[in-house]
Amino acid sequence: MVMVEYEQVAVLAQNLSDLDKIRLIEALMATFRHKLEQETESEPPKARRSSYGTLAGLWEGVSVSAEDIDEARREMWKNFPREDI
Repeated sequence: MVMVEYEQVAVLAQNLSDLDKIRLIEALMATFRHKLEQETESEPPKARRSSYGTLAGLWEGVSVSAEDIDEARREMWKNFPREDI
């Protein structure tokens, strides 16, 4: 296999007709697409990190009793229905 520098290829490509430039681009795209497909097929899919439990640490050490919930409900509803509306 002969190694060719980018500059040499660029000069040769500039001398091609417009149709041949398009053919060259299509051939290169097909080659690289095939190569990329092979690489991605051989790699196992990356495990995604679940967002479940992301905020779980915020509740550590916090305990809410049934009495606390009842008190909060009473406080929220004590002025319902309001007479001034």
